[in-house]
Amino acid sequence: MTKRFDVLVIGGGPGGYVAAIRAAQLGLSSACVESQAYADAKGEVRLGGTCLNVGCIPSKALLQSSELYDQANHSFVMHGIGFENVRMDVATMMRRKDNIVGQLTSGIRALFKKNKVTLLPGRGKFQGRDNDLWQIEVAGKDGSTGREVVEARHVIVATGSTARQLPGIPVDNKLICDNAGALSFDAVPRRLGVIGAGVIGLELGSVWKRLGAEVTILEALPDFLGAADQAVAKEAWKVFTRKQGLDIKLGVNIGKVSLGRPGEAPVRIEYESGDEAHTLECDKLIVSVGRVPFTEGLGCADVGLKLDERGRIAVDGQCRTNLENVWAVGDVVPGPMLAHKGMEEGIMVTELIAGQAGHIDYNTIPWVMYTHPEIAWVGKTEQQLKSEGVDYRIGQIPFSANGRALGQGDTSGFVKMLADARTDRILGVHIIGNNASELVAEAVMAMEFGASSEDIARICHAHPTLSETMHETALAVDKRPLHF
Repeated sequence: MTKRFDVLVIGGGPGGYVAAIRAAQLGLSSACVESQAYADAKGEVRLGGTCLNVGCIPSKALLQSSELYDQANHSFVMHGIGFENVRMDVATMMRRKDNIVGQLTSGIRALFKKNKVTLLPGRGKFQGRDNDLWQIEVAGKDGSTGREVVEARHVIVATGSTARQLPGIPVDNKLICDNAGALSFDAVPRRLGVIGAGVIGLELGSVWKRLGAEVTILEALPDFLGAADQAVAKEAWKVFTRKQGLDIKLGVNIGKVSLGRPGEAPVRIEYESGDEAHTLECDKLIVSVGRVPFTEGLGCADVGLKLDERGRIAVDGQCRTNLENVWAVGDVVPGPMLAHKGMEEGIMVTELIAGQAGHIDYNTIPWVMYTHPEIAWVGKTEQQLKSEGVDYRIGQIPFSANGRALGQGDTSGFVKMLADARTDRILGVHIIGNNASELVAEAVMAMEFGASSEDIARICHAHPTLSETMHETALAVDKRPLHF
């Protein structure tokens, strides 16, 4: 008998597995199709998608390990803590990372079981529609074995994204790596090249720089962190290049990338900067030039599922596609490729399917870079407000004025708040500093409820905490800071 579900989710990443669980919570029969792209030692499907398996989670584990190593070498001495012969065991660091990933992927399986979500291992492909039910073929990893066709009233596409490739640069994840390979080095490379100074390039470059690699980052764009507020980007450039020693080259045109012959550097990158030609020799190369939506094998053309000019599934403001009862969420649709954005879209869609008022405010989605210091923001940048002709006021307070930051021995960065000059409504908050990823949540909450800078200025913040800098920044919008 053909399996039939109220909701079938194609893709088990953050947007997909959350949608499947929420659908089940709402009383809908729910299933999730997930390929065997990520499998455990037994060959069983690992849920969580790129984010959990070879993205957000393992990279943060390595960032934490490398930061502790760096602190042991350079920062503990100020606390009176001394070491001799501090060493990094890369194999142990990698095992810790893998254990964290394994714990979380098995946790999602347990959540599926608890919520009675059916897991269908394989690749999902649209076959057609009959009597208001979509037919989805679920095929094995090789596309031929274990085929079955299941039916669903609603289908949510959450197939995510894949690393963008550069022409003529073959990724083997041994010498030339994408994000997956860069998370699995078996030793610290002496010289590491990185193409792309975005989130992935800076985070992974930071990991291996702290562990002792000479890191050179090549970025095609002329501006550093162009999406961030200019004040944050300027501060980040100063910290990353002058204090941490990352060699970041902007406005670069990548030419030929080749593997060296015996006795030569393993990888050679020929590039142009201005009118000058250069060659970078390194032991490993990370290619991190963004990601592209993944729709291969989905059968979009067969059923008329509309894609936009960038290969993303076209959706409306509530993630409906052009096909009835077919939805799409996460990296495969327009918008920022952020795991938390995909999760919220998955929740919204399942609640709409259940007849509820699902909602997501795309203006209050936080952005985070887990470098050190961390970078986080929500809302508009100052350059955006200027280009839109919005009259605004600014408050900016450095962490050097914060007692908790001083006690932690890390005072780099600041909090910057932008508020409407007429209404005082918060338009954007930008943070560079320790725990920025946590501090930005207050700004997201405030903006979601339409708060003014005065609202935050009137809230009692615990002392001593880093969050007091948010409070002081709100006071600074009105030019009345108390501790700076």
